Amino acid sequence: MYFIRRFLLRIIILIIIVGIIAAIFFWDFSKPKVSWGVTFNQEYAQNDLGLDWQKAYLAILDDLKVDHIRLSAYWDHIEAVKGTYDFKDLDFQVNEASKRNVKIVMGVGMKLPRWPECHSPSWIKVLDVKTVQQDQLNYISEVVKRYDGNKNITYWQAENEPYVSFFGECPSLDKDFLKQEVVLVRSLSHKPIMITDSGELSTWIPASKTGGDILGTTLYRVVYNQTFGYFNWFLPPSFYYIKTELIKKFTPTKKVIVAELQTEAWHKKGENLRTMSIDTAFESMSMKQFKGNIAFAKKAGFDEVYLWGVEWWYLMKEDKLYDSYWNTAKELWKK
Repeated sequence: MYFIRRFLLRIIILIIIVGIIAAIFFWDFSKPKVSWGVTFNQEYAQNDLGLDWQKAYLAILDDLKVDHIRLSAYWDHIEAVKGTYDFKDLDFQVNEASKRNVKIVMGVGMKLPRWPECHSPSWIKVLDVKTVQQDQLNYISEVVKRYDGNKNITYWQAENEPYVSFFGECPSLDKDFLKQEVVLVRSLSHKPIMITDSGELSTWIPASKTGGDILGTTLYRVVYNQTFGYFNWFLPPSFYYIKTELIKKFTPTKKVIVAELQTEAWHKKGENLRTMSIDTAFESMSMKQFKGNIAFAKKAGFDEVYLWGVEWWYLMKEDKLYDSYWNTAKELWKK
């Protein structure tokens, strides 16, 4: 009888442990209110997707009615000619968002969102590293001084995923120079600074110790690998929640947001999102996946999330006559 009771007790303890683990694994950490935003790239919309970028941008503001947007001051666009700064297009984006009281995250640096990741002007190719770095600091200084007085710019982003060294056409990361960029922005502005990093392929620790105030993570659920094809990440919402709490507790970072939530189809090498069929798009971004990714980010406990792919939703709506992505996303701002 003693051994039976002992056996049953062990079974009960095991069930409790499994139950606790399962609860943590699948727990819903949703916050009462989430601020949803999008990331917009003028050149991607125009050159890669063939869109009228201004028309697309105004639709994002007036039809989707977003209230948070992440923009970037691309160095190759701002200073295509050394020493000559052209802010016309970025002024348009900032001014139109500000008219509608949309909050703006502004990225500065050589590495910013979208391929080839590093967006440096062609004239730096003949310069030595130290000269390039000084020119880069000069450009960052011009951008920050121009826009810091705009109350709608809530914080600055210094570079984009600087510690993700295996992706993009970029020079090797100079950690000391990255910190120098952060110090420069800090000296010119009292607004918080965000450093971004991979949600799935990084510990976040180096990024969290770079001197920023906010860590912006990516959150991807379906990726493509030439060996395995489309691959679904098995990580549960609790992975991001626990990781966030640990980073906030043990590093200087006190806020973590989703800077890039996957809501755009993943195209294989040689494909193009402009010509991709809806059936092919559904392999990585079906409507079920689209809605699921949004729900997942919320369940992970994030209260600020920037969706990735708004230019593509617009293309699908306008050219493919498939408006489900656009209309589904629109509901986020209606709430």
